[in-house]
Amino acid sequence: MNATIRPEQADETPEADGDLAAVSEVEAGIREFVRNDIAYLRRPSVPAETPALDANAEATVNNVNSLIQRVAGTSLAEIEKLISELESLRDLLHAEGQRVQREISGYAQLSQAAMKSTRMIADNVTQWKRAADGLRNS
Repeated sequence: MNATIRPEQADETPEADGDLAAVSEVEAGIREFVRNDIAYLRRPSVPAETPALDANAEATVNNVNSLIQRVAGTSLAEIEKLISELESLRDLLHAEGQRVQREISGYAQLSQAAMKSTRMIADNVTQWKRAADGLRNS
Protein backbone atom coordinates (compact mmCIF):
# COMPACT_ATOMS: atom_id res chain seq x y z
CA MET A 1 0.00 0.00 0.00
CA ASN A 2 1.65 3.16 -1.11
CA ALA A 3 0.21 6.15 0.62
CA THR A 4 -0.05 9.36 -1.37
CA ILE A 5 -0.88 12.60 0.34
CA ARG A 6 -3.42 14.71 -1.47
CA PRO A 7 -3.73 18.46 -0.79
CA GLU A 8 -7.02 18.01 1.05
CA GLN A 9 -5.29 15.56 3.39
CA ALA A 10 -2.51 17.97 4.34
CA ASP A 11 -4.60 19.59 7.08
CA GLU A 12 -5.53 16.31 8.80
CA THR A 13 -4.87 15.70 12.48
CA PRO A 14 -2.04 13.65 13.94
CA GLU A 15 -4.63 10.89 14.38
CA ALA A 16 -4.40 10.20 10.62
CA ASP A 17 -0.61 9.95 10.97
CA GLY A 18 -1.13 7.44 13.77
CA ASP A 19 -3.50 5.43 11.56
CA LEU A 20 -0.99 5.51 8.73
CA ALA A 21 1.73 4.36 11.11
CA ALA A 22 -0.50 1.53 12.36
CA VAL A 23 -1.24 0.46 8.79
CA SER A 24 2.46 0.57 7.95
CA GLU A 25 3.22 -1.48 11.04
CA VAL A 26 0.61 -4.10 10.09
CA GLU A 27 1.99 -4.22 6.54
CA ALA A 28 5.50 -4.70 7.89
CA GLY A 29 4.22 -7.44 10.18
CA ILE A 30 2.53 -9.21 7.26
CA ARG A 31 5.71 -9.00 5.19
CA GLU A 32 7.78 -10.34 8.07
CA PHE A 33 5.24 -13.09 8.73
CA VAL A 34 5.28 -14.19 5.10
CA ARG A 35 9.07 -14.09 4.97
CA ASN A 36 9.33 -16.18 8.12
CA ASP A 37 6.58 -18.52 6.95
CA ILE A 38 8.36 -19.45 3.70
CA ALA A 39 11.91 -19.08 4.97
CA TYR A 40 12.02 -22.72 6.08
CA LEU A 41 11.63 -23.72 2.43
CA ARG A 42 14.90 -22.00 1.54
CA ARG A 43 16.92 -23.21 4.53
CA PRO A 44 18.20 -26.73 5.09
CA SER A 45 16.46 -28.49 7.93
CA VAL A 46 18.87 -27.80 10.77
CA PRO A 47 17.43 -27.62 14.27
CA ALA A 48 17.90 -24.10 15.50
CA GLU A 49 16.82 -22.36 18.65
CA THR A 50 14.21 -19.73 18.03
CA PRO A 51 14.73 -16.55 19.98
CA ALA A 52 11.79 -15.33 21.98
CA LEU A 53 9.81 -12.55 20.32
CA ASP A 54 9.66 -9.22 22.03
CA ALA A 55 6.23 -7.91 23.03
CA ASN A 56 5.95 -5.54 20.05
CA ALA A 57 6.73 -8.26 17.51
CA GLU A 58 4.34 -10.66 19.21
CA ALA A 59 1.57 -8.05 19.13
CA THR A 60 2.26 -7.47 15.45
CA VAL A 61 2.09 -11.18 14.73
CA ASN A 62 -1.19 -11.41 16.65
CA ASN A 63 -2.55 -8.45 14.68
CA VAL A 64 -1.51 -10.08 11.42
CA ASN A 65 -3.04 -13.40 12.45
CA SER A 66 -6.34 -11.77 13.39
CA LEU A 67 -6.33 -9.77 10.13
CA ILE A 68 -5.72 -12.92 8.09
CA GLN A 69 -8.43 -14.78 10.00
CA ARG A 70 -10.93 -11.99 9.36
CA VAL A 71 -10.11 -11.78 5.67
CA ALA A 72 -9.96 -15.54 5.19
CA GLY A 73 -13.01 -16.16 7.37
CA THR A 74 -15.35 -14.33 5.03
CA SER A 75 -13.90 -16.07 1.99
CA LEU A 76 -14.09 -19.48 3.65
CA ALA A 77 -17.69 -18.89 4.69
CA GLU A 78 -18.61 -17.98 1.11
CA ILE A 79 -16.78 -21.02 -0.26
CA GLU A 80 -18.51 -23.32 2.24
CA LYS A 81 -21.87 -21.78 1.34
CA LEU A 82 -21.21 -22.36 -2.36
CA ILE A 83 -20.10 -25.93 -1.70
CA SER A 84 -23.28 -26.68 0.24
CA GLU A 85 -25.40 -25.10 -2.53
CA LEU A 86 -23.62 -27.18 -5.16
CA GLU A 87 -24.09 -30.33 -3.10
CA SER A 88 -27.81 -29.66 -2.75
CA LEU A 89 -28.05 -29.01 -6.50
CA ARG A 90 -26.19 -32.27 -7.17
CA ASP A 91 -28.66 -34.12 -4.93
CA LEU A 92 -31.59 -32.44 -6.69
CA LEU A 93 -30.22 -33.36 -10.13
CA HIS A 94 -29.62 -36.94 -8.99
CA ALA A 95 -33.18 -37.22 -7.67
CA GLU A 96 -34.62 -35.69 -10.84
CA GLY A 97 -32.55 -38.05 -12.99
CA GLN A 98 -33.93 -41.03 -11.09
CA ARG A 99 -37.48 -39.65 -11.45
CA VAL A 100 -37.04 -39.20 -15.20
CA GLN A 101 -35.71 -42.76 -15.50
CA ARG A 102 -38.77 -44.06 -13.63
CA GLU A 103 -41.08 -42.03 -15.89
CA ILE A 104 -39.37 -43.32 -19.04
CA SER A 105 -39.60 -46.89 -17.74
CA GLY A 106 -43.29 -46.40 -17.00
CA TYR A 107 -43.93 -45.01 -20.50
CA ALA A 108 -42.01 -47.93 -22.05
CA GLN A 109 -44.13 -50.44 -20.11
CA LEU A 110 -47.31 -48.58 -21.07
CA SER A 111 -46.24 -48.54 -24.72
CA GLN A 112 -45.55 -52.31 -24.67
CA ALA A 113 -48.92 -52.96 -23.06
CA ALA A 114 -50.64 -50.80 -25.69
CA MET A 115 -48.84 -52.68 -28.50
CA LYS A 116 -49.92 -56.04 -27.04
CA SER A 117 -53.50 -54.84 -26.69
CA THR A 118 -53.48 -53.55 -30.26
CA ARG A 119 -52.17 -56.90 -31.57
CA MET A 120 -54.82 -58.80 -29.59
CA ILE A 121 -57.58 -56.56 -30.93
CA ALA A 122 -56.27 -56.90 -34.50
CA ASP A 123 -56.08 -60.69 -34.14
CA ASN A 124 -59.63 -60.83 -32.74
CA VAL A 125 -60.96 -58.60 -35.51
CA THR A 126 -59.26 -60.85 -38.09
CA GLN A 127 -60.84 -63.95 -36.50
CA TRP A 128 -64.28 -62.29 -36.42
CA LYS A 129 -63.89 -61.26 -40.05
CA ARG A 130 -63.02 -64.84 -41.06
CA ALA A 131 -65.98 -66.14 -39.04
CA ALA A 132 -68.28 -63.58 -40.64
CA ASP A 133 -66.98 -64.45 -44.14
CA GLY A 134 -67.52 -68.15 -43.38
CA LEU A 135 -71.12 -67.50 -42.32
CA ARG A 136 -71.84 -65.49 -45.45
CA ASN A 137 -70.42 -68.12 -47.74
CA SER A 138 -72.46 -70.92 -46.26
